[in-house]
Amino acid sequence: MTTPSAGLAAVLNAEAAPATPNIVGVWRLAAATATAVDGKKMAVPYGPRGMGVVTLTSDGRMMAVLCDGRATLPEGTSRAYSSYCGNYTFDGGTLTTVVDANSDPARFTAPQVRKVRFEGDRMILMPPVVEVGGVKVTRELAWERISTASL
Repeated sequence: MTTPSAGLAAVLNAEAAPATPNIVGVWRLAAATATAVDGKKMAVPYGPRGMGVVTLTSDGRMMAVLCDGRATLPEGTSRAYSSYCGNYTFDGGTLTTVVDANSDPARFTAPQVRKVRFEGDRMILMPPVVEVGGVKVTRELAWERISTASL
């Protein structure tokens, strides 16, 4: 039998424990940054007009599509494009996707792990540090939810 004080402690602990944020829905890319580990700003991922959509379903499925959204690119510039999908798990701070289809098999060989934080209505995804031209770079992609529907 639970004592009244033990029951109250359980309720207080449950209230104190932060709930895992609900990430289900459709999100659009709102902003992206890249910063060298020394603090220097780097070229923006997916160009100055990055476009992207990520969908996270209630049954643990996701897909992401990102590209440089400029209508025309400067001469000699390649259009950045990436897409992948798979089953995901989210523990409130880390989003992990086991990729089963993608646009670049050489790049998506392991689960995609993203640290997650929230700033107001935005979900910020932070991929692992990557090396770009010999420089270690951190990236952040800010997403705004455009629908709470699970597709």
